[in-house]
Amino acid sequence: MLFAIHVVSFVADPKATADGIVVLTGGRERVSGALSLLQAGHAKRLLISGVHPATTPQQIMKLTESDEGIFDCCVDLDRRAKNTMGNATESHKWAEKHGFKSLIVVTSAYHMPRGILELRTAMPHMLFLPYPVFAADLNLPHWYLKAETMKLLMREYVKYIVAWLRTGVEPAQDDTTTAAVSTDAKP
Repeated sequence: MLFAIHVVSFVADPKATADGIVVLTGGRERVSGALSLLQAGHAKRLLISGVHPATTPQQIMKLTESDEGIFDCCVDLDRRAKNTMGNATESHKWAEKHGFKSLIVVTSAYHMPRGILELRTAMPHMLFLPYPVFAADLNLPHWYLKAETMKLLMREYVKYIVAWLRTGVEPAQDDTTTAAVSTDAKP
C-alpha cells in the first residue's frame, strides 16, 4: 500500500520556520506539537482549527501544560470548522487576515496528505511545511501488523481519494511547495 509507505515517510524539518502554524485538531499530541513549535519561535502565530465550541483556552493550556502568556499573545482558536474542508476554509481566512504566505501544518501523519490537499485547494499559492505527528499508540511504520491500523489507513486513503477527485488539485508547479510537500501527486 503506497499510501501507508508515503504516510510513514513524512519527516518534519526541525528547523522549519513559517509565518504561521495551523494545527488541525484531533488529539493532544497535535496541539502540544504545534504549541512547542510556536514557543520555539518557528512562527509568529498559531491557529488551532476545529476546537469544540465548549472547550476553553484554559482547558487546552491545562491539557498541554502550556503557558498562558503564549495564548494571550499568539494563539487563535477556530470553533467553526467541523471537518478537514472546514479547517481549510477557516485557515484561509486566518492566514489572509494576517497576510501570511507560509504555514507549518501540524496534524497526524496519516491525515497529512488530505489536510494539505484541502489547504492547498483553499490557498493554492501558500507554502505548506508539514509537521506530522505520530501518536504513540499508533505504530505506523508497522501498519500491516494491526488490523485497526490498516483500517484507519484504508479509511483515510479513501477520504483522500474522494477529496482529490472533488478538488481536482493538480501537482504544484512551484519547486518550493513541491519540495516541502509531496502529497499532491496523483494516486
